[in-house]
Amino acid sequence: MAYLDPRSDEAPILAKADPDWWRGAAIYQIYPRSFQDSNDDGIGDLGGIIQRLEHIARLGVDAIWISPFFRSPMLDFGYDVSDYRDVDPMFGSLGDFDALIERAHELNLKVLIDLVMSHTSDQHAWFRESRSSRENPRSDWYVWADAKPDGSPPNNWLSIFGGSAWEWDGERMQYYLHNFLTSQPDLNFHCADVQEELLSVARYWMERGVDGFRLDTVNFYFHDAQLRDNPPLAPEDRNENTAPAVNPYNFQDHLYDKTQPENIAFLRRLRAVLDDYPGSTTVGEVGESQRGTQVQADYTAGDDLLHMCYDFDFLSNVYPTGTQVARVLDRFQRIVTEGWACWAYSNHDVVRHPTRWSLTDPAARAYAGLMMCMRGSICIYQGEELGLTESYVAYEDLQDPYGKRFWPKFKGRDGCRTPMPWLSDAHNGGFSDGHPWLPVAKEHLRLAVSEQERDPDSMLNFYRQMLGFRRAHPALRKGSLKVIEARDTFLAFTRSFDGVEIYCAFNLSDAGMDVDLPEGDWSVDHGAPFTTTPTERGLHMPPWQACFALRQLEQT
Repeated sequence: MAYLDPRSDEAPILAKADPDWWRGAAIYQIYPRSFQDSNDDGIGDLGGIIQRLEHIARLGVDAIWISPFFRSPMLDFGYDVSDYRDVDPMFGSLGDFDALIERAHELNLKVLIDLVMSHTSDQHAWFRESRSSRENPRSDWYVWADAKPDGSPPNNWLSIFGGSAWEWDGERMQYYLHNFLTSQPDLNFHCADVQEELLSVARYWMERGVDGFRLDTVNFYFHDAQLRDNPPLAPEDRNENTAPAVNPYNFQDHLYDKTQPENIAFLRRLRAVLDDYPGSTTVGEVGESQRGTQVQADYTAGDDLLHMCYDFDFLSNVYPTGTQVARVLDRFQRIVTEGWACWAYSNHDVVRHPTRWSLTDPAARAYAGLMMCMRGSICIYQGEELGLTESYVAYEDLQDPYGKRFWPKFKGRDGCRTPMPWLSDAHNGGFSDGHPWLPVAKEHLRLAVSEQERDPDSMLNFYRQMLGFRRAHPALRKGSLKVIEARDTFLAFTRSFDGVEIYCAFNLSDAGMDVDLPEGDWSVDHGAPFTTTPTERGLHMPPWQACFALRQLEQT
């Protein structure tokens, strides 16, 4: 199929099928409610995504990941699915989705969709039948358990959204498990029929033309069949990778409510479905605070499990000094010896990283360049390419149940989900002519796409240039990585692939510094959107700049 690549002014070229396109790919996450509204109801939709696909293609990414658009009562905004095989009318129709697939592929963009398999909505027909009695055909499709003799829940498991992970159901006179909202009952993966149905769902969307899945909470699929209590976690071992500090979820070591060994066999079955569609891929979200890297290793080992996973190393509040980044990269390479990483700084669940890490504009550019040079694939969250910061959302405008539960110490996820600003001088920033489901941040209007298009030095054009630099060098996409030097304010490593080695150095500070290139015949590459000046022995890097040098490796 021929297509016109919007990233260049060249004539149409022939798309080449690369089954390993995902290895080193740049993936752009779309949160559809907030991307573009095409019918002025204040909520983004599939038609709006189609309208803005050229913006994404011009960035130079390889794929889009679309957060859930399935039928849903929207209590968790699509992550509570009531029908896996249909589009919620709020977002459009199956015909709209087919048109989106067609247009994305014309632009040489792969399409990943967010598949939420660990739980459904309590409005799903499966759950309605399951709760109706203890003898119906789907009675064991969800995790049901009797109360303790005193009427309390079966064990001490906690919900990520606060409180017990068990909800009493007066119809069945039993508790059901919910790792998230009470309206999100967990499916019982110990039931063979559940596995078969979910694999059928995956095949349904593959047949519609998707190129793979982002798998929500992939380590939550199975629970301990014995329902054993989780042990407590020592205060010094707690972190905020999976839940905010105000949530007692962090007080437990989650040995039994998730990350069970039976999950490996199911992931192999899921991979077998994907293997029937060459060139497809999977990205698993691992929510595991204590053993995240090991879970990534377990889930991506060999060629019959997931293609790649990500956890919350760079989605947390921990500031990514050069030392910290090197530590994460080293740990991943030591433990995940067969798998492939997928890195992200921001997404729909966390405070946008410029706010989370208090980054200035130059610092945000330096860290964006760093992520694009790390070994692995990368995810860019909508608005990240504009340098959007976290929005303040007043309590009366709050939509996220998570934020309402823990306000004001934890304000929820609405601040990273406010609408994209497209036009600085248009109503609601060009997102919608209707009343937006979340307010458009006024401070985002000056960062609108229309403004940044006119400025060659804008954050948007920085992202385009840096992604182009990454695309031009296969070593940055697929090469091995070796850390050369790591300090809190400086990080240098090499990437090597197919006889070419690239030296990548990053000044992560407000002060300039001189860098001596390693021994060898290096030539400085000025193709990246950073500034350096030559010195007698190497280069001078101003604050928050990076330098790159290339050399040919001797063939053995």
